[in-house]
Amino acid sequence: MSDAEASEYTMKYIITLSLLTLFLSSAMMQKNTVSKSKSANFQADSGKIIYETYCLPCHQEDGSGVPNMNPPLVNTDWVLGDSLRLINVILKGLKDAEVNGDSFSNEMPSHDFLTDKEVAEVLTYVRKSFGNKAGAIHPEDVKKQRAKK
Repeated sequence: MSDAEASEYTMKYIITLSLLTLFLSSAMMQKNTVSKSKSANFQADSGKIIYETYCLPCHQEDGSGVPNMNPPLVNTDWVLGDSLRLINVILKGLKDAEVNGDSFSNEMPSHDFLTDKEVAEVLTYVRKSFGNKAGAIHPEDVKKQRAKK
């Protein structure tokens, strides 16, 4: 590995760690707020709040991702296709993803600490946002997939 390649790798590693740190600190601060709300209006917005808490640092505000690091959530088979595969990504994480012919190197950690309802809400938000037009995910589907672990 040349010095330039090592330097680029180190920079990517530092950026990844910084994003992960931001993600984890944001997640810890907002987890209780997301879980405790019971209002009917909140349910419609809770997927967005969960996305902003756990997904936005890597997948960006507009779902565009980060080239070669974090995949986009816009118009991809991963989002619009098999909902069970998408549920598994949240529950089990994902490493070395290929999306729309592009490879992404950052490993997505498991988010199995989210409740079935939270997983359903955030995935429904993603499947209906960023120009996506896919069906809702239901907590019962998440519960079934979680039981298969």
